Amino acid sequence: MDLHESLFSPFVSPKLTLPNRIAMAPMTRSCSPGNVPNDGVVEYYRKRAAGGTGLIITEGTCVDHVAAHGFQAVPNFHGDKALAGWKAVVDAVHAEGGKIAPQLWHVGAMRAPGEYPGGDLPSHSPSGMMFPGKVTGHTMSQQDIEDVIGAFAKAALAAKNIGMDAIEIHGAHGYLIDQFFWQGTNQRSDKYGGDMQGRLTFAVEMLKAIRAKVGDEFPIIFRYSQWKQQQYESKLATTPKELEAFLGPLSDAGVDIFHCSQRRFWTPEFEGSDLNLAAWTKKLTGKAAMSVGSVSLDEDFFADVKDGFKSANVADLNKLSELMERGDFDLIAVGRALIANPDWANLVREGREKELKAFDKEMLYSLDGDHSHFTLGR
Repeated sequence: MDLHESLFSPFVSPKLTLPNRIAMAPMTRSCSPGNVPNDGVVEYYRKRAAGGTGLIITEGTCVDHVAAHGFQAVPNFHGDKALAGWKAVVDAVHAEGGKIAPQLWHVGAMRAPGEYPGGDLPSHSPSGMMFPGKVTGHTMSQQDIEDVIGAFAKAALAAKNIGMDAIEIHGAHGYLIDQFFWQGTNQRSDKYGGDMQGRLTFAVEMLKAIRAKVGDEFPIIFRYSQWKQQQYESKLATTPKELEAFLGPLSDAGVDIFHCSQRRFWTPEFEGSDLNLAAWTKKLTGKAAMSVGSVSLDEDFFADVKDGFKSANVADLNKLSELMERGDFDLIAVGRALIANPDWANLVREGREKELKAFDKEMLYSLDGDHSHFTLGR
């Protein structure tokens, strides 16, 4: 089996069938004035579906909680106007033969009070910390926790009702759910803190609430990462045994596909093995796994948050071919290369990789022609 066979064979699971193994990685673009996806957003996603991407995972969309937002012009996933905008996106993607899932998001302690929903409300997080040991926001009460869990479940049901094909829960990169996972930002003494099993409780309760709303047949994707924006070298699990203890309760609570976020998909996760994070996840859980991280590019999105975003040249697909052929993971998410090349999948399928364009960071300043603010890889 070569790369083309492994990338372009259908993905078939009990709950989700895709025409190929390629997903669009979620990338926040901040191009939804009033937090409502507009025609430009519809066209942005439509082009990637028309370009052959099997599964579109949208940018992070904020659930209906007053402290969920942290960036300007990020779309909501609640309210009649926003959901009507997302329904237009769904219809456009389906018309091109693609499937689509919204990424449901709460920024937690990453929120900085500003001119977006919630105004000057302080950030909400498990212990009021964005960085270990530094309290800068509001420590969530039991009622706050229940409200957020309810908001995610509400958004999941709304996704199903407007025709989305799945949902993705954003549990990575140092945002709210990950702040509960990470001992550095979770210093609680109740059932939501303590050891890893305690720190998993918030996410487990959320997944169970979502599953109760959407039923057994609707796919739930869960994105997680070892790294945090606050600390790139942090690890939730330092051994396969610890990773298995982390993943097991999430898998049992209802996750169908794990989206395993790495900055470089080819990086081995643990010493003594060449398996990456997605490969270990698939091996330990038996669930489908999606890898991601600098696919077909030669640079990370940034070396450090303070350094800003970087341009990147086109890189060969040899390592991806090796890992896909070996069956290490089931799906691969493509990010910045899909900003540069909406038809990335079709070009690769047709053997036209030499026509792929390099990624230039200036591309981030437009959504197919409309000037915008942006954040990426959130």
